[in-house]
Amino acid sequence: MLIPFFQHLRAAKLPVSIKEFLTLLEALKAQVIKPSLDEFYFLSRATLVKDERLFDKFDKAFGVYFHGIQALPEIDVDLPLDWLKRQFQREFTPEEKAAIEAMGGLDKLLERLKQLLDEQKDRHQGGNKWIGTNGTSPFGNGGFNPEGIRIGGPSAGNRTAVKVWEQRMYRDYDDQVELGTRNIKIALRRLRKFAREGAEEELDLDDTIASTARNAGFLDIKMVPERHNTIKVLMLLDVGGTMDDHIKQTEELFSAARSEFKNLEFYYFHNCVYDFVWKNNRRRHSERLMTWDLIRKFNPDWRLIFVGDATMSPYEILQPGGSVEYNNEEPGAVWLQRLAERFPKFTWLNPEPEGVWEYRQSIAVIRQILSHRMYPVTMSGLERAMRELSK
Repeated sequence: MLIPFFQHLRAAKLPVSIKEFLTLLEALKAQVIKPSLDEFYFLSRATLVKDERLFDKFDKAFGVYFHGIQALPEIDVDLPLDWLKRQFQREFTPEEKAAIEAMGGLDKLLERLKQLLDEQKDRHQGGNKWIGTNGTSPFGNGGFNPEGIRIGGPSAGNRTAVKVWEQRMYRDYDDQVELGTRNIKIALRRLRKFAREGAEEELDLDDTIASTARNAGFLDIKMVPERHNTIKVLMLLDVGGTMDDHIKQTEELFSAARSEFKNLEFYYFHNCVYDFVWKNNRRRHSERLMTWDLIRKFNPDWRLIFVGDATMSPYEILQPGGSVEYNNEEPGAVWLQRLAERFPKFTWLNPEPEGVWEYRQSIAVIRQILSHRMYPVTMSGLERAMRELSK
């Protein structure tokens, strides 16, 4: 029965061997798991996938083979699932949107949410007060409010939530993606050209000996260029949320950077940098690197490149506790300033089209903090960014 599953994984270009497949069958025969699809998923991934970078590809193949069974989002309070089940996408008129008022700040939102969790006893849909769906309340999902807390379910596309209450699983960007164009590499290569240092020439001992021997023992000194590339790049990549719209473009940029820069270090963050970053998205809660340690680890001669769409609530940048994921003690703006001071040669690459920047308040805030060193991920934008880093 599982042979077609094995063949499906191979067709999805996962390097699954027969030996690993037999190990899976032995484990099933020994009944090491209960007859559960979830437990079979973890067992098959543990036995068949050797490289964590392939987890995302395995997840996709597994989901397709088992007809795309989806996991329900988890939240930290016991809200009945049918309260938040999204029945349909409600369309709001411009007049309805204009009539909705923000509640006046993050602290008031959190205080009101706590009251509702104590008071609400039933599911609600389409209203303007309770935790529910498809309404104008600041709490729930599928509706609209200029400042709300999304609880469970996908975004309705308005991108106005100031906090998101759900389990968030992000995957690493793929550094092996096949590029459809060489233009990004060419643009990044401009930075290497300006980062060569050392003496103009040095003695080529092997060629000098060979040339002297050919010249009947008369010394014939040969020189070669000694200058070498010393460019060191630290890349901080935004992942998850609104960046899901830019995965392909970001992977192309990341793949090109891995190819072009010999000395490249990278870490992930979500929306804005706070007091920690991480290297692996699947272990992002257990294997964090404190941002202070990152600042101490890398010297100021490293070029710092932020990659992100800078699209978020301004609270996430300007206010303590503004992060959508946890209560950060210091605003994101403080950490951006610290990084900019530590690494004088920095830039921010934004995959959002430059034409929409003026309509995003958070983009304007970050541009101001980073002295307007933000550039679009276009050929022209990358060339301007590399010129900025080479100064």
